[in-house]
Amino acid sequence: MPTIDQIRRSLGEYAPRILSAEQCQKAAVAVVFREGAERRPEVLFIKRALHPADPWSGHMAFPGGRVALDDATVRSAAERETLEEVGLSLQEAEKLGRLDDLEGLRGGGRRAGVVISAFVYHHRAPGPLRANHEVEEAFWVSLTTLADPARRVAYRHPLLGAEVYPGILVGDPERHVVWGLTYRFVEMLLAVAGRVLPDRQGAVA
Repeated sequence: MPTIDQIRRSLGEYAPRILSAEQCQKAAVAVVFREGAERRPEVLFIKRALHPADPWSGHMAFPGGRVALDDATVRSAAERETLEEVGLSLQEAEKLGRLDDLEGLRGGGRRAGVVISAFVYHHRAPGPLRANHEVEEAFWVSLTTLADPARRVAYRHPLLGAEVYPGILVGDPERHVVWGLTYRFVEMLLAVAGRVLPDRQGAVA
């Protein structure tokens, strides 16, 4: 499994694809690493709080959200949202790089009109996390877990019919499955780090 140093080098050489967001809303997430046991990289995830009016709430994600008018840059939005959602300041964190921008999709592959950017950090001493009202849980997941083929699952969203999506189980099977946009960012991150996820068709229910 790659170390933080190897991830740093890989991202330093990576040229991310930046999408034009002139006709779209902008959002940003922070992919935050820390060194866990035996210096193994761990990534910060949140489980968003449930909101009855939001069918997409309650899912696993990276901290982040929409870019506000007073955010100086898209990166600033990712850092602001991380501080608001989990109480973690990224001002002193090392900026490792950026992943490809992704366009949000609705059911059936329809475009959602939002471009999401992902910025990668290494935090040497993140300290305890303090989730706000938007976040049900915040916890660290090892890169080893994310790359483990045994963690591959098939995910079905109740609003999307019988369509099956690739997922990664990082905790309770009923509550902690990484899928959708977050899965796509994880897939990209692992590819940059030299760890490729198994074929999506190999996911099991």
